[in-house]
Amino acid sequence: MKILVCGRNGQVAQALQQALAGLGELHLLGRNQLDLAHPEAVREPLRQLAPDLIINAAAHTAVDQAESEASLAHAINAEGPRVLAEEAARLGAPLIHYSTDYVFDGNKTTPYVEDDPVHPLGVYGQSKLAGEQAIAAVGAEHLILRTSWVYSLHGRNFLLTMQRLLQERPQLKVVDDQIGAPTWAGTIAASTRALIERWQAGQAGAWGTYHLTAQGETSWFGFAQAIAEQLKARDQPCAELLPIPSSEYPTPARRPLNSRLDCSRLAREWQVSQPHWQQALIDCLK
Repeated sequence: MKILVCGRNGQVAQALQQALAGLGELHLLGRNQLDLAHPEAVREPLRQLAPDLIINAAAHTAVDQAESEASLAHAINAEGPRVLAEEAARLGAPLIHYSTDYVFDGNKTTPYVEDDPVHPLGVYGQSKLAGEQAIAAVGAEHLILRTSWVYSLHGRNFLLTMQRLLQERPQLKVVDDQIGAPTWAGTIAASTRALIERWQAGQAGAWGTYHLTAQGETSWFGFAQAIAEQLKARDQPCAELLPIPSSEYPTPARRPLNSRLDCSRLAREWQVSQPHWQQALIDCLK
């Protein structure tokens, strides 16, 4: 089986490179080979490669930057996935695409299920939602996997930023009123492999949109506390943490206060479930 992974340098793509080893002939293509900022230009490379499965791990994920780069965000997050879906349909290849909790406004008081009304607060969420809708409109076999608060030991993310700041500063203020599930890229990649294996074995669930995050929930402050505990366990210096409301940390893009996603549909339809976020953090740091 020939597997194409779009976005070779991202956190999830890096994790997929390890997790999918031995599953097939793996092709990781970065921006130089497959640039979703120029969606129509990706058709020819796709047709030449003719993969049996396409995994789109490429995205414009700079949430605040997207507010001033709306056209670029929509090209990469909406038009690019539309072209991938069209080419996947032409090849008869399923498409696995990653989306986000930011398609919701965070006003719900319980975890979001897949069929809840969507209402993104900013350009990033709007562009990702447009990508979901474009893929669904093509109508080919696809999985849209919404995840949240992704981190790993690669790239730029909350874990690496906190590790650095906790060791550089005497005191650190972290937002405590946004709730979600920190999700290790390794968890996403392992779940993706499990989904592919079920499809290969003829045990696939229904195609469509699913939520895929770690189990449990916390705030950004709670996540920072867990990172701090791991630093202290290794006898490394660690700042004092202070919880603050989102109002004390203004950003160009509004964030949903509730980013919790109910992942029971994925477990029910595909028999794939995820570890608790605290255990996944320990596994990541190991």
